[in-house]
Amino acid sequence: MLLKLSASFVLAILAFADVLTHYPTADDPGPPFYARIEAGFVIQDGTTAAIVFYRNPSCVPAGFNLLNLFDAPRASGCALMVEGFDIWKNGPPPAGMAPILSETRGLGAVPVWFFSWSEVRAVMSDHKLTITELKSLPSLRKGSASFYQETLHPYGGAQVDVKNIVAHGLLESGSPFQLRVTAGPGTVNVRISLQ
Repeated sequence: MLLKLSASFVLAILAFADVLTHYPTADDPGPPFYARIEAGFVIQDGTTAAIVFYRNPSCVPAGFNLLNLFDAPRASGCALMVEGFDIWKNGPPPAGMAPILSETRGLGAVPVWFFSWSEVRAVMSDHKLTITELKSLPSLRKGSASFYQETLHPYGGAQVDVKNIVAHGLLESGSPFQLRVTAGPGTVNVRISLQ
């Protein structure tokens, strides 16, 4: 049902858009970042934080600040764990700075790391968060999402910034996890279930 609604919505947006781009392709290696985390948006429910990696975590440079999000062109040298498309009003940069809609789906094994939110918040207090810091946190639990879907209406492209993320899979221990995020103007709802 979610995919049918998404497809209908995409067709409606395409009627008002100029350009549809898919990734990864030879011309578009995908978003120039490693993970779904940035200074203004960390997936957390008050107790647990989750970081979804679009690219293999082993490819993240040790000193790169993940809160900066973008690392172009270096991040594009790492294989994507996801695929997707963007819908642009006037086309990708330099014509447009952000798409109207971005749809991302996992390729079957999307890395998702879980932590104590208090630990992540503490290491982020200097406004920097590196893969080295994340690996050192005692609460780290690594997982792999067999299903990952993200729908974004990004700030700068869409009139209203909206994020919807759904993921489920298994932790390294074999226990299941679920993740659901719905974020819009003035509201963020996160549900993280670890067993």
